[in-house]
Amino acid sequence: MPVLALLDGTIADPTQPLIRVDDLGLMRGDGIFETVLVVDGKPRELGPHFDRLVRSAAMLDMPEPSRADFDRATQAVLDNWTGGSEIALKWVYTRGIEGGDGTPTGFALGLEISETVQRQRATGIAAITLDRGFDSDVAQRAPWLLLGAKTLSYAVNMAALREAARRGAEEVIFTTPDGFVLEGPTSTLIAVYGKTLRTPPATIGILPGTTQAALFRAAEREGWSVKTEPVRVSELAEADGLFFASSVRKITRLHTLDGTALPDSTAVHSELTRLYDSEY
Repeated sequence: MPVLALLDGTIADPTQPLIRVDDLGLMRGDGIFETVLVVDGKPRELGPHFDRLVRSAAMLDMPEPSRADFDRATQAVLDNWTGGSEIALKWVYTRGIEGGDGTPTGFALGLEISETVQRQRATGIAAITLDRGFDSDVAQRAPWLLLGAKTLSYAVNMAALREAARRGAEEVIFTTPDGFVLEGPTSTLIAVYGKTLRTPPATIGILPGTTQAALFRAAEREGWSVKTEPVRVSELAEADGLFFASSVRKITRLHTLDGTALPDSTAVHSELTRLYDSEY
């Protein structure tokens, strides 16, 4: 059973109505969220996740979230969780009700990790590349597009995943018309070349990855080279391994891209997983 906690620490029934129908998070997707992985009762990257929540709120001109409020709600979820050893802890923060006094709506929701995600972690995934429709410099030219904010407006991301399924794949790598890699709909892309890890920079309009950052810290500590820099689509075929990183999927390898089998990267995947786990 999911565990739902309000920002004052109150536990609510997730099966009962809670959000008003005129909440702007529902009506317009006008809000933000984060998903924190909790393992054996210990949240991972809690600080970076909250920093990213604050950054997203600032991009949307929303009131700054209260760390004390989200810590209280988080602890309430953890104290009442009776499920598995891993939790997908979602923080949600909306602009509140339409025509209201500006008070945001906020809550924390604890969910089980789906069997699909657990299977993909173990066996890998097939992905396709899809044009996201904007060039690599648009985030700096048009900040009102909110590229790089983790908003509730995920309709395009979900549509991309449905398109992947229609093409016999499970995931997507978004790309730009001028030939650069962006990210997945819910994850960060990491390309491995020998002992070098590469990921696209947030400045091109993507979300800075918390799991990717944790992996890069661990890898650099053990002598790997880590680079946050533009990656061209044409360079993907040269990689020794391609991986998606996110809080829930951890480090998941790609075994197929655009219908073509990629080189076997199971050994690289094992090493990256070891590095990531060493952070905790």
